[in-house]
Amino acid sequence: MGSSLPYRLILASGSRDRRRLLTEAGYTFEVIPANIDEPTEAQFGSCRQYVQQVSWLKAAAIAPTIPDGLVLSADTVGWAFGKVIGKPADAADARRILTMLGGAVHELWTGVTLWKRPEDWQISWQEMTQVSVRKMSDDELDTYLKTNKWVGASGAYAIAGPHDPIVRVVAGSLTNVIGLPMESLESYLNAACGIALESKPN
Repeated sequence: MGSSLPYRLILASGSRDRRRLLTEAGYTFEVIPANIDEPTEAQFGSCRQYVQQVSWLKAAAIAPTIPDGLVLSADTVGWAFGKVIGKPADAADARRILTMLGGAVHELWTGVTLWKRPEDWQISWQEMTQVSVRKMSDDELDTYLKTNKWVGASGAYAIAGPHDPIVRVVAGSLTNVIGLPMESLESYLNAACGIALESKPN
């Protein structure tokens, strides 16, 4: 499917994991990271609204620079105990987050936006996965923090796969936890293909 998209695909993210997911799925794409000042979660009533708005802002930052193509943007954050759990500021903050999440099930939300240029039609959706982080001892936390898997990762963790020793998907998409819900993305890209083909002049 990836190589047959009838348009240029632009990933508005510098995320290594998102690039890897798209590459493994066979998509041909370009990378133009959207460097925006993200709003604070206090401005929104829910995690879903937050990731929707941030993913849209990322797409909106790149779309005007693209004369023709499809911009793909995403934003992923955790949601636990009634608040957004974003990226840790440093190792101490990562320890705090992992200690808070340990032994409990929390939500991981990703907002995704597709923005087609030059027509400027847009598709946005949000996906939630329930995730459990194993409760770790101080020594285990020390070891985990030394791996630097927490750097730039929402919730201070990165999942290695379905058999990760620390992070477990309770319900939902594994790739959503990595950074892009690939199952729903493929469905929406198929829909976008249909729109693009229908809009072509005869």
